[in-house]
Amino acid sequence: MSQQKKPENGGQGATSRAAAATALFHVLEKGESLSAALPHATGNLSDADKRLASAISYGVLRVLPNLNKLVGAKLDKPLKGKLKVLHYLLLVGAYQLYCLRIKDHAAVSATVEAARILGKRNHKGLVNGILRQLLREAPTADESQQRELPVDAMENHPRWLFDAIQADHPQKASDILLENNAHPPMWLRVNRRFFNRDDYLRQLEDSGIAAEGDTLASDAIRLHSPVPVERLPGFDRGHASVQDRSAQLAADYLNVKASHRVLDCCAAPGGKLLHLLERNDFEQPVQAIDIDAKRLERVDENLERAGLSAVVHCADVSATDDWWDGEQFDRILLDAPCSATGVIRRHPDIKWLRRAEDINELAQLQKQILNSLWPLLKNGGELLYATCSILNQENQTQIESFLKQQSSASLIPIDEKQKTLQLLPGEHNGDGFFYARLKKVE
Repeated sequence: MSQQKKPENGGQGATSRAAAATALFHVLEKGESLSAALPHATGNLSDADKRLASAISYGVLRVLPNLNKLVGAKLDKPLKGKLKVLHYLLLVGAYQLYCLRIKDHAAVSATVEAARILGKRNHKGLVNGILRQLLREAPTADESQQRELPVDAMENHPRWLFDAIQADHPQKASDILLENNAHPPMWLRVNRRFFNRDDYLRQLEDSGIAAEGDTLASDAIRLHSPVPVERLPGFDRGHASVQDRSAQLAADYLNVKASHRVLDCCAAPGGKLLHLLERNDFEQPVQAIDIDAKRLERVDENLERAGLSAVVHCADVSATDDWWDGEQFDRILLDAPCSATGVIRRHPDIKWLRRAEDINELAQLQKQILNSLWPLLKNGGELLYATCSILNQENQTQIESFLKQQSSASLIPIDEKQKTLQLLPGEHNGDGFFYARLKKVE
């Protein structure tokens, strides 16, 4: 299977390779998310080096078992302890040789030099020797420096996840596994307070950015190729934001009016909250809550960039006595904590950080939050349950169980054809997402 290639400048220095190896070490040895590990690892690097470190890190995690096999076969014994970071540096080197359009000599020399930056000067010979062995045995590169890396979609998933996907989506499992290893498209959400979508599409065209609108998500635009956000017209003024089209559907399915009192639960980093505020002039401030103070900083930043406001609570949503004022809500958006198995192509570290036992724990947490929120909803009010998961236990099964338990809950069909909506990775070029609309009946 041919890998999608990202053109890069092979002349960039060793710092980006060292940063990628450091980030991978923190993800795979310390359990950090890549989105947290990368900023620490890249520090004050140039934008070009940051982009290269990011491309390598994400790429390695997409095909980790394949690269581990290549590198492991060349080591007399596994690298452990203080030398373990060199294993990840070798993965960085192997990924460049197979999957990036970087000249071989530049990839090898920069990766070898990165060993010095990592404090392993005495092991530069080891890194050089193994990468050159890999080069000798690798398929011949074509004119654009591309090689064929044999990739097994099943092998590039942990067995428990492969089995879960196969069990829940037997007819589409192969497609899901392939999508999980693919590079996702870049989606934008147009802020209709400034422009309609057609107007912004014209601005993108004038800026030399090819794009097209989505057929269902009315504010969504897909770029034909990703670009730095600095190139997007008016991005710094909130004219557009980066958000997948599947996530944008929440603003439609919540079915809000300006007169409604609205709660956005588990709101960070705030994309869905901003979408609601961009579309509606609410008579009462929207309430937003999340337990993660660090992630809530992103909510504040996004609100400020867009010139919008909301009442933001940092609290455990289930501990309603700590934050709720006692007035019920007309609409509640619950973007429930989940396995994130629908967004693996955007966050490939999920494959290696998530564990099978996490799913039961997450399902119990989702149940607890649902039960805690239900009394906060007015009679006749609606709750939109959303996850970025593709696993039934967190989605369809969770909702069916809740409906059996709560006699005051009824299901509002998503449309004429389906009661709930399960989007799989790659459908309509979007992420995997689940939506269920619940109404509180008297």
